[in-house]
Amino acid sequence: MLELSGRERRPALFMSKELTTVREAKADDYKDIAEVLTCPGVVRDTKQLPYVSLDKRRKCVEEDLGEGVYYLVSEFDGKVAGNLGLHRKKDRLAHVAGLGMAVYDDYRDQGIGTALMAAAMDMADNWLNLKRVELDVYVDNKRAIHLYEKFGFVIEGTLKAQAFRDGEYVDSHPMGRVRD
Repeated sequence: MLELSGRERRPALFMSKELTTVREAKADDYKDIAEVLTCPGVVRDTKQLPYVSLDKRRKCVEEDLGEGVYYLVSEFDGKVAGNLGLHRKKDRLAHVAGLGMAVYDDYRDQGIGTALMAAAMDMADNWLNLKRVELDVYVDNKRAIHLYEKFGFVIEGTLKAQAFRDGEYVDSHPMGRVRD
């Protein structure tokens, strides 16, 4: 069963077979987050680079804990198994947030991504009053595309040669979720 810490609500949507906790990230989570972000599958499926120093990861986590960023982690059996950042934009785009997520390779297909997305969409809709959440995903990352579609995201196009991965250029899909 998924437990939400802090002031978050606990709707049935957050139920899972295993004990999973979604909570706000803390500055001292940077080592665990760095471990997630260096998994081969995470490096391949996201725009993360391999071989990023722990100091750089620490600085990134500290920056992500700043104003307008809502950084969540999911613990599975007491270990940080995934992280998600919801980055609220400013000024005339204050109703929009960008989303980035990573799940530790060994914990994929365990409901971690679903738990993180459910918590983030609850926050976006019921606490931040966001109209639009957007992200982009590699066209060959079918698992992630399916997850995002489950939460109402739609593919809004294809960005040709948008990133460089494994020695070649790859396309990505911008996806968006607009709340009525």
